Amino acid sequence: MKKIAVLLSKNYKLLSVAAILDVFDTVNKFYANSNAAQFFNIKLLVAEDDISKYQEIFGYQTVGIQTDEIMDLILIPAFTTDNMPQTIQTNAPCIPHLIEQYNNGASIGTFCTGAFLLGASGLLNGKIATTHVDASNGFANAFPEVILKADRTVTQDGRLYTSGGATSSFHLLLHLINECCGKDMAVKIAKVFAIDMDRDKQSYFSTFQPSYSHNDELVAAAQQKIESNYHDTATIEELIKDIPSSRRNMVRRFKQIIGITPIEYLQQTRIEAAKKLLEQTGQQMTEIIFSSGYSDPKAFRKVFKKSVGMTPTQYREKFQVR
Repeated sequence: MKKIAVLLSKNYKLLSVAAILDVFDTVNKFYANSNAAQFFNIKLLVAEDDISKYQEIFGYQTVGIQTDEIMDLILIPAFTTDNMPQTIQTNAPCIPHLIEQYNNGASIGTFCTGAFLLGASGLLNGKIATTHVDASNGFANAFPEVILKADRTVTQDGRLYTSGGATSSFHLLLHLINECCGKDMAVKIAKVFAIDMDRDKQSYFSTFQPSYSHNDELVAAAQQKIESNYHDTATIEELIKDIPSSRRNMVRRFKQIIGITPIEYLQQTRIEAAKKLLEQTGQQMTEIIFSSGYSDPKAFRKVFKKSVGMTPTQYREKFQVR
C-alpha cells in the first residue's frame, strides 16, 4: 500500500485538493470493486494545531507536519493567493519537514503554483520543473537555479514531480497512477474524468499579464510606449527613444522589475494582440500579421509557434469564437 500525504498548506486551493483526493479515491474504488485491497492510504499533512479541524472537514486521517512517519508520496496542491512571496513565507515552517521526508525517500509532487513551495525548499535546484504558465516568469525570477520548462504539462526529475496549471494537475495524477498502478488503471481514470491523455504542452493557454504594481516611472513609461505602439514595425529602440534613460540602464531596470527585457515585452504584447484577433475576428492571416506589428510573415509564424506552442492557424481553429 502506498502512503500518500496531501499537504494542506496555508492558502491552499480547495479545488486542487478536491481533485487530488477524488482521483486517488476513485483508484481505491476500482481496487475495491475487484475485491482487492485499496492501493493508496491517503492522509492529510497539516500544521499540528489544525489536525482536528481538517479531520472534521475532509474526513481523512490527519497527521502533523512534524510526523516521524515517512510517506511514499507527498503532494502539494496549488495556492490561492495574490501575494506569492508572502504565502511562501507563511508556509516556510513546512519546508524543513518536506526536505526531511525527501531525504528519507519520499517522492514529492506539486500542482500548479504549489511548485513555488518546492522551489523555496531548494530541492528543485538544478532540476526541471513546471508551474502554471502565467506564473512562469515569477517562478523563473524567484528560483533561477531551477530549470523551468514553462510549456510542459508535467515534469519528473527523479522523485520530484510538477504540473502546470488547472487541468494539467490531472495529467500529473495520471502520470503518478501509471507509475504506481500501471497503464490500465491510468486509462480507466482518464475515462472517468474525461482527461485527454496525450496533451503534453500548456503554452497555448497562457495570457500575457504584465505587472503594473511597481513605482518605477521610467519602466511604466516604457510599458505604455510599447503597448500603445506595438503595431508599428519599429525597433524597441525607436519605441522607447523619448524615455530619458540609456538603453543599457533601461534594459537592466525593465528586466529587474518586469522579469523580461523590453524586446521580449514587445514580442509578447504583439503575440497577445495576434491571439485576440485570431480568437475574435475573421481577418485574413496577412492582415493579422501586419496589425500585430510584424512585416515578415515567416518570422511571425516562427515566433508565434515558439511562444504559443502551435501555429496561428491551429490556434484559430482551437479558440476562435464562432
